[in-house]
Amino acid sequence: MVLTAVGELAGIATLVSELRAQGIDVDDSARRRSEYSYDASNYRVRPAAVAFPKTVDDVRAILRGCNGSGVPVTTRGGGTSMAGNAVGEGLIVDLSRWMTAVGEIDPESQTLWVEAGVVLGELRSRVEKSTAGEFTFAPDPSSLTRATIGGSIGNDACGNHSVAYGRMTHHVVEVDLVTADGAYLRAGRDGLRAVDDDPRSMARADELNTELTSLVQAHLAPLRTELRTIPRQVSGYHLGELLPEQGFDVARALAGSEGTCAIIVRARVALVPKPRTTALLCLGYESTVESARDVMTILAAGPSAIEGLDLSIVEIMRHRRGASSVDALPRGNAYLMVEFSADTIDAARAECEQLLERLRHDGRAVDHSIVTEPTLRAKLWRVREDGAGLSSRRLDGIQTWPGWEDSAVAPERLAGYLEELMALVDRFGYSAFVYGHFGAGCVHMRLDFDLRSGPGREVYEDFTREAAALVVAHGGSLSGEHGDGRARSELLDVMYSGEMIALFRAFKHAWDPTGVLNPGIIVDPEPFTASLALEGLPAPVESRTHLTLADPFVGNLHACIGVGRCRATSGGFMCPSYRATKDEKDSTRGRARVLQELVRSTGGSREGWSNPEVRDALDLCLSCKACSSDCPTGVDIAEAKSELLDDHYRGRLRPFTHYSIGWLPRWLPLLTKIAGPTNIASRNRALRRVGEWLGVSARRTLPAFVAERKIRRRISEAGFSDEADILIFADSFTRAFRPEVIPAAARVLTESGSTVGCTPDACCGLTWISTGQREGARRRLRRLIDRFDDGTDRAIVVLEPSCAAAIRDEGPKLVGGDAAQRVAKRVRSFAVAIDEALARGWKPSATPPEQAILQTHCHEHAVFGSESQRRALKGWGVADVVESSSCCGVAGNFGFEAEHFDVSMKVAEHSIRPALESGPGAPVLTDGFSCAMQVGQIDASRGSSHLATLLDPGRTPR
Repeated sequence: MVLTAVGELAGIATLVSELRAQGIDVDDSARRRSEYSYDASNYRVRPAAVAFPKTVDDVRAILRGCNGSGVPVTTRGGGTSMAGNAVGEGLIVDLSRWMTAVGEIDPESQTLWVEAGVVLGELRSRVEKSTAGEFTFAPDPSSLTRATIGGSIGNDACGNHSVAYGRMTHHVVEVDLVTADGAYLRAGRDGLRAVDDDPRSMARADELNTELTSLVQAHLAPLRTELRTIPRQVSGYHLGELLPEQGFDVARALAGSEGTCAIIVRARVALVPKPRTTALLCLGYESTVESARDVMTILAAGPSAIEGLDLSIVEIMRHRRGASSVDALPRGNAYLMVEFSADTIDAARAECEQLLERLRHDGRAVDHSIVTEPTLRAKLWRVREDGAGLSSRRLDGIQTWPGWEDSAVAPERLAGYLEELMALVDRFGYSAFVYGHFGAGCVHMRLDFDLRSGPGREVYEDFTREAAALVVAHGGSLSGEHGDGRARSELLDVMYSGEMIALFRAFKHAWDPTGVLNPGIIVDPEPFTASLALEGLPAPVESRTHLTLADPFVGNLHACIGVGRCRATSGGFMCPSYRATKDEKDSTRGRARVLQELVRSTGGSREGWSNPEVRDALDLCLSCKACSSDCPTGVDIAEAKSELLDDHYRGRLRPFTHYSIGWLPRWLPLLTKIAGPTNIASRNRALRRVGEWLGVSARRTLPAFVAERKIRRRISEAGFSDEADILIFADSFTRAFRPEVIPAAARVLTESGSTVGCTPDACCGLTWISTGQREGARRRLRRLIDRFDDGTDRAIVVLEPSCAAAIRDEGPKLVGGDAAQRVAKRVRSFAVAIDEALARGWKPSATPPEQAILQTHCHEHAVFGSESQRRALKGWGVADVVESSSCCGVAGNFGFEAEHFDVSMKVAEHSIRPALESGPGAPVLTDGFSCAMQVGQIDASRGSSHLATLLDPGRTPR
């Protein structure tokens, strides 16, 4: 074994220097080490450095250096391990940033080569596109949008459809790997061979083939009796794949090895035919155990998926994302989601109905629904896919943790196992969120362990040991797809004989004699109670009004458990800066981890908040607020950034942009009075260069200010009534830059059957919030609330969605009190108001276009959701709505700042630019002023419209 001192590794500084001299990107900064101190598990291990190889030669150089200097190596993909497989004290090797090449599909074998850093979801999309939807890549764990090929092979991941497609093992044909001593080998059926003509690689292949063959031949009996006993036996090494009857398949034997034997750099994976269509049968039950009793009946019907979840997760989803997110589920306290694939939707529905008839005979299901509409199916699947994140916090705020989240038994024993497991949970006084791949007998759960206190950890250890004995008594596996990692490796001797444990040790030693590869995992394990991240930490307290020394957990950052949805490159708005840079530091998770480490190291002292590492981590945060809704655990980095800026600059001179853009609503009354000269000045090159020096980008097209007299005329056109049943809030930005929206909105709302009035003038303080001037924001919000709280419950329709979001979300937090709550409840974005009117049966008189491009403002997405605008356009009659599914890149002051302009435009490449290119003649809907600015920046000849002006019954159709 490698002998290292905790915290400092001998030779690491020399190794880092040597690797950098070879052109390899190695980062040993404190900030980077903080980002990689965690994965999605309960564990924290601070690494010495992080390497980002770009080629196989880089990986070979890294391993030779580490092997020679005794520095441990932990390979990492998406960092979504829940068992602690992807943290280590030596060198973290992150393959996800650069090793992302995808080869061409071999049409004969329907296989292709992919590098280890390729994200599963991206591979699947590419395959489906290149085969016109004929083929796909099957494994689909819930982390599909950020888990990598290498990491998924390392854990032997599965997913929702493992009933039909099995584990990752079953889709790996060959792997290219680098051994600890730098040999470059290819593993597959019939053993290993050298990839190159390096004599060292050829010799190493021969050596390993001989040693592994001898190992198998000497222990045939235990390999045949202890391994491959249930569908989800993932714990330990897959040595059964080396048996003669299995073809001595070394590639499959390495699946689930968790980076302890070699670094897999490429894999040849098999594709499967893509189902033409699917139908989803949702079944409601009285309990999770009752649902498990129907699994064997359902399996006999041949579904492609059987997924289970309990009511507690559904309630969290309802609380976090609204009743509409779960409204298609049937009645029940537990659910099974059963999917059938077929050539036609009618055939798939018929399969659902035939199974339902058989289940009625048993009488356990209390309700059901059959879902065939694709959007509704996707919405229901999201409840299941977000289970781990959603269940990380109970409704009462108590956090839950993994630890016993991945046990598996044979499906026919699932009900009995669950019955005893839930009794064990009750006996220890825990509460559990239960979900899982019930068709494969795999149970995921999160429990409210106390991992902070000594007594709590002792109880956790006692529970885990009893749970391990229980699953083994049911013939099961400690791990069903997450691997053993730090959470379960110590318990393998409960599951396997001493002879098998010795075989595992021999297998590991054959590959890694010096023990540098992910030490302490599977073989010679560390105690599962060691390196727990919460040990010694106080319970978190969420800050809501102002940062204090005793209240350091701003932005709910401590809720981050490493799920990594912020690293997804598709689906949802989070996280635009990560999508632009592909750097962990620019993800919500990376930022939260840096701040968590700061709290740990400083105890929340004010000195720590000025740390340059923190500023670096938060620098590219656009304050888009998407993380507050898209992050399954609700981390709000925009709030954290605002609080940190507020703390840092209190009593200090701020950047120029904080006074110019941050105070813009204060300047607008003056600037609109002198709109002509102001607009001329904003186009002056010399003044723009001065502005660039002060921090306002000279490359950003600035908005044209509207003259005050034109603003007054537009407001008078609205014909506001004093006896109104709905009020319009004409915010500062709409008044100064798009006043034509005000009368248009009034006409639309009037046509919808409302009497429309106008709120008093006020400011929501949004720009003060985004620049961290929270006291100024609080004053403005308090004045606004005082003026708006008029004793009625009339809806307040805010034309600028970011202002609507600020009043709804920030008012109760910054100001507090009943009045803030009353006003917040009355606030609607314009799209929400229109959606409500359409639901009442109103039909706009304006002629809808055939196609429209929709850019939802990220603040509206975060606070009100994206569905209202989409439903409004569809309800109006727009046949084709092309959605930009991410932040536009401006997000308030960010896109106007000189140092952020390039990233702002890079963010636009992800979604809004492709959306614009997809419909060159279609109207572009940008209710958000920032979004409108970005559209104009991308294409100066392309205008965009507020929903009010599109629906305006007085507009002239184009």
